[in-house]
Amino acid sequence: MFFLLSKIVGFIALPSNATALVCGLGLCLLIMKRRRAGTGLLATGVMALLIFGYSPLGNVLLLTLSERFPAWHFDGREPDGIIILGGAIEPELSAARKAVEVNGAAERIIGGLELARRFPRARVVYSGGSANLIADPVSEAPIAGRLLETFGISPERIVLESESRTTDENARFTRKLVSPKPGERWLLVTSAYHMPRSIGVFRKAGLDVEAYPVDWRTRGWIDAWTPFDRLSAGLARADTAVHEWCGLLAYRLTGRSDALFPGPRQR
Repeated sequence: MFFLLSKIVGFIALPSNATALVCGLGLCLLIMKRRRAGTGLLATGVMALLIFGYSPLGNVLLLTLSERFPAWHFDGREPDGIIILGGAIEPELSAARKAVEVNGAAERIIGGLELARRFPRARVVYSGGSANLIADPVSEAPIAGRLLETFGISPERIVLESESRTTDENARFTRKLVSPKPGERWLLVTSAYHMPRSIGVFRKAGLDVEAYPVDWRTRGWIDAWTPFDRLSAGLARADTAVHEWCGLLAYRLTGRSDALFPGPRQR
């Protein structure tokens, strides 16, 4: 039920969809001769479209998330395991084309590969099923496993978690699969903006991980002042950020995360 509700609410909450719905409702009211209400909704929708599409608001929302955890630096102690969260591969497209097709989060698997080759004794976990609500689900993890082997990672080191549909399931299913021992060091590889929510659910699941953020999307806070030159680019950035903020709120309210806005542990 949580998965279904998250998909429905998540669809409506995205700025691109929300503005389209507002404009559509305004148009319907105009057709029904409700001129004042219809004009007001249309004006609100168009204004929101311009703000989310061209202003740096999407960058501000995303930067607040992606700057929460700093880049990881090696301190001399090698990790025992590397967890790569799914979302970098398009499983349905990959299955149809019989080739690995990646998306804008490809740095997740690239960063995981770099770590796997740098630390050859660490186990490598790829956690990702299918989050597709409509089409026949195709799990992402088996495709990623073949890719890891293609780049020279020994099959004995690879652990594939292919049932998860959400970040919460990533954490719980991975924890059960790897059964980490006390004192082990595990790195978590995911997009920088996705890291706060991911860390929160992994901590809640009882798997203490260290953040290895990738896929930053921005140059830093300088982009908080940089407007977009394409409506679609600004909307896409705002959609990504709002989706993640909604996820943080929902996970905290339902007890799936240990904090509303998880951050680095105090040393």
